[in-house]
Amino acid sequence: MAARHSAEAFFLASAPGERFCLYHAPLGACRGALVYLHPFAEEMNKSRRMAALQARALADAGYGVLQIDLHGCGDSDGDLGDARWEQWHDDIAAARAWLAARTGRPAGLWGLRLGALLALDHAQRHPIPLLLLWQPVLKGEAYLTQFLRLLVAAGMLDEGAPAAGTRELRAVLESGRALEVAGYQLAPELAAAIDALDAARLAPACPVHWFELVAADDRPVPPAAARVAQQWGTQVRKVAGAPFWSTQEIAECPALIGATCAALESTS
Repeated sequence: MAARHSAEAFFLASAPGERFCLYHAPLGACRGALVYLHPFAEEMNKSRRMAALQARALADAGYGVLQIDLHGCGDSDGDLGDARWEQWHDDIAAARAWLAARTGRPAGLWGLRLGALLALDHAQRHPIPLLLLWQPVLKGEAYLTQFLRLLVAAGMLDEGAPAAGTRELRAVLESGRALEVAGYQLAPELAAAIDALDAARLAPACPVHWFELVAADDRPVPPAAARVAQQWGTQVRKVAGAPFWSTQEIAECPALIGATCAALESTS
């Protein structure tokens, strides 16, 4: 077997500024290419280890994988308060072009949580050969509400803070003012873009591998995921494991890594 290479770290130009990337070169002949789209805010940090483990496993299986920190995220230029949904689409286009040029293969998208919803939205705008979805956010409105609840909870712990619920926080965003939620600046433009997205209306035209983590093997796929998959006419694969993007400690799910590689193997 060929020697395993370390990931190649570099900065990719995507105005404004540059995006931090990690490229995992395929072992042997390239069988495909995937750009990884990370989740939002703290979920991104909690997921870094699993993303790296999966990227290495896919590279060992012959896939070129590019991990990109989107504008305002991770080690890329800008702060999250500068981030805009349309700019993220530009980042994806730049990443896919770079990866296609490097591997000679059209680049698919692999997204986790909000990154999966972003991948679905991108696939509505551009031809994508393959989508790999890990626990996709299905309704942007519900996800944004859940995120804003972090600020509501923080306010409950602050005796001097005025009481505010998600409705009041949404009103702040709608007035054009940003919010700081759990240490992350949320711009009203980004919030509005997330709020408008619904996976049920984003049925992809390409092959899809969709994975959902469940607490145990005998637990069913979440009903909301099952409904959307039925609308799309596709299948959801379930894997037992901890929701590593939200666990208190950094967690791994080896079964998900193995199932993902097996799914791609079956369609390559």
